[in-house]
Amino acid sequence: MTEPIRNNWDAIIAGGGLIGLAVGYGLGRRGLSVLVLDEGDTALRAARGNFGLVWVQGKGAYYEPYADWTMRSSQLWPQLADELQAFGAPALGLEQTGGLTICLSEDEMQQRQVKLDHLRAHQNGRFRFEMLDRTALKELVPGIGPQVVGAAYCPHDGHVNPLFLMRALITGIESQGGQFCGNAPMIGVEKTGPDMRVSTAAGLFSCSRLVLAAGLANAKLAPMVGLAQSLRPQKGQVIVTEKLDQQLTLPTLLLRQTAEGGLMIGDSHEDDTTDISVSTDIISGIADRALATLPALADVSVVRSWAALRVMSQDGYPIYDQSEAMPGAFALSCHSGVTLAAAHAFDLAGYIADACLGVELNGFSEGRFHV
Repeated sequence: MTEPIRNNWDAIIAGGGLIGLAVGYGLGRRGLSVLVLDEGDTALRAARGNFGLVWVQGKGAYYEPYADWTMRSSQLWPQLADELQAFGAPALGLEQTGGLTICLSEDEMQQRQVKLDHLRAHQNGRFRFEMLDRTALKELVPGIGPQVVGAAYCPHDGHVNPLFLMRALITGIESQGGQFCGNAPMIGVEKTGPDMRVSTAAGLFSCSRLVLAAGLANAKLAPMVGLAQSLRPQKGQVIVTEKLDQQLTLPTLLLRQTAEGGLMIGDSHEDDTTDISVSTDIISGIADRALATLPALADVSVVRSWAALRVMSQDGYPIYDQSEAMPGAFALSCHSGVTLAAAHAFDLAGYIADACLGVELNGFSEGRFHV
């Protein structure tokens, strides 16, 4: 029997994806009562298409706030995993022993090194990486193809099962007294004294903290609280193979092997489309690069493929804002829901609980697009 949903909450999260769930978990661990409102399975949910990487290398190479924020989250990830396991959540499949960016030409190697050198220069020694030539890489990935010239290795990287992460965050929220309400997208909000009253298909709910984390839907929800979110969809497609013996000990931007044995193949980017059907030309391009990396995949069966939409800002970096028109309301968007989950749960949720975003997040305001 489903527990009835009460009307009054300390915090309401509009959006049951990875951002909303991580922030909701973080607010709950600070003692706030949390209600998560989710649109349901018909939503254009980015989380269901997530590749599952906890990824540092290259992120924010030319935008220091993002580099700092990504590194911070990577460092916090083991703590998040341990806490969620303590609530009895399913194992996340977290492995954070490093990651590889495979290069198929000398130009790719050079471009990658320049980018990572730049990132290391402004990280004051915190960011580490190593460029591996073909011989060194072959020791880690014996089956690489003749076209592979090397790779960049970063010890801060890793991967996790994103669907297990979602389930674990919901378990954490519910274990702390919070609730998850499906098929209840936010319809409207109004200020009622010190609180806000949120209208949904499931009824009216009041709160002192409102977090808009509804992905692409934030573009229409944010103006309800006096904010803006300049967002665009970016389509990504993924292939999954049959279960295999170990082929990869470390994840890459293109390939990662799940704990169950299947290989996920991805890293496509199609801008400004909301069509989430799989297209053979893109899938073929992904497969060709995977075959150049691991030729043995030519004899491996594909069991499924799908597409999903990333939530992208104009510059690709997160947007975090708090409302002046409706104090206590926040709008949050980013495309790195897995990588940033720990920073969202620990740091960002703390700022929202205190009703004041930290100064290190100033670079993520929507206002940067209007200067």
